[in-house]
Amino acid sequence: MTGRERILTALELREPDRVPVWVHAMNEASIINIGRHFTAELPEIKAVSVMEIEEQLQLMNALYLIHEELEIDGITSLVLAKEVDIDEKCYRDEWGAIQQRNPYGLAYPMHPPIRSPDDLKNYERPRINRDEHLFLLEMARAKLQDRLAHFFMITGAFSQTFENLREMSLLLMDMIDNPDLVHKLFRLTTDYNLELIDAVADAGADVIIVEDDLAHNRSTIMSPAQFDEFIRPYNQELVNRARERGLKVIHHSDGNLWPILDSMLEMGYDGLNPLQPQGGMDLKKVKDYCGDKICLLGNIDCSHLLCFGSTAEVEEAVIKAIEDAAPGGGYIICSSNTIHPGVKPENFLAMVKAAKKYGKYEHMGTEGTRSGRSS
Repeated sequence: MTGRERILTALELREPDRVPVWVHAMNEASIINIGRHFTAELPEIKAVSVMEIEEQLQLMNALYLIHEELEIDGITSLVLAKEVDIDEKCYRDEWGAIQQRNPYGLAYPMHPPIRSPDDLKNYERPRINRDEHLFLLEMARAKLQDRLAHFFMITGAFSQTFENLREMSLLLMDMIDNPDLVHKLFRLTTDYNLELIDAVADAGADVIIVEDDLAHNRSTIMSPAQFDEFIRPYNQELVNRARERGLKVIHHSDGNLWPILDSMLEMGYDGLNPLQPQGGMDLKKVKDYCGDKICLLGNIDCSHLLCFGSTAEVEEAVIKAIEDAAPGGGYIICSSNTIHPGVKPENFLAMVKAAKKYGKYEHMGTEGTRSGRSS
C-alpha cells in the first residue's frame, strides 16, 4: 500500500497492511535536528519567517526528505500567511494581532485586535489567497504527489479566536457576560475556515485537521454546556463542509476530552488526535470506548518519553500502543502532540522504526504484537 492508502484505510476504521505513521507537526528546529541524519544541506536554526528564500527551500526539502527516507505515511501543511515585522521579537499577523516570536514553538499572542465589542464594528477578516495561503500544500503535493496522504491544518472556532482576535480569559468571560460577541467572533472565524476548506479541497488535500485546543490535563477549559452552545455548532460546520468536499476530517486537541467526548463523537469526525496520556486519554480505554466509531491518532508521549526516555523505552511504548489500539484497524501512530525541539531525534527515529517493525497486521495474531519481535 502507499502511505496515502494506509492513512485513508485507517481513517475508515479498516486494517491496512501496517499501522500508518504520521507526524502532526514539526517546527524549524525539529526539522533541522532530525534532518541532520539525512542531509548536510540545512540552514541554521531560526524562524522560517526570517530565513532567506534559499534557506526556506533547504528547510522544506529536509522535511520532505525525512518523510521519504522514513516512509512516513502522511504530511501536514498549514496556512502560510504574511507577517509584518514590528521589531526583532514581534510581528503583526494577517488578523491584526501582535504576536511574539517563540524560539521553541508557536508564537504567543500579545495584543489581539478585538479588545472591546466596538472594535468589531469596522473589523474585516482576512480573505483566502490561494497562492499565499496554500503554498506549503502546493509544494508538498508537487514534491510527494499522492504517495503520501496530504493533511491540512486549520484552526477551529475557539483557538482561532483566542490566538488571533481576543484574549482567551476575556473570551471565556464573554461566554457568560457577552454571548452575542462570542457568536459574532466564531461566525467570523468559521466563515474564514469554510472558505479555506473549499480552497484546500480544490488543491487536492486528503484530510482536514481541525486544531482546536479545548482542554488541559484535568478537564476541558470550558464546561460541556458551553462547548455545546458556543463551539460545537461552528466546528460542526467545518466537519460538514469537509465531508461535502470529500475530505476526511480529524480533531486535534490536547488534554482531557472525556467531558465532551460523546458530543465530539456525534459530530462525525473521522479521527481524534493526539490522545495526550497526561490528560487522562489512556489509549486502551479510549479504544474500548469508541474505537469502533472514530480513528485514533497519537498517544506516544512527547512530554517526557520522547524527550528523556531511551530508545528501548520508546520501542516498548510503541508496541503497547499497537497492542492497545491497532487490532481491527482505526489507529495511526504519532506522538501525543508535535515533534517539538525537546524531542530527541534518535527517539523520534526509534518511534518510526518500531511502528513499522511491529505494526504489520499479519503479525497481530492471537499471541499479540510482541510475537513479531523476531521478524
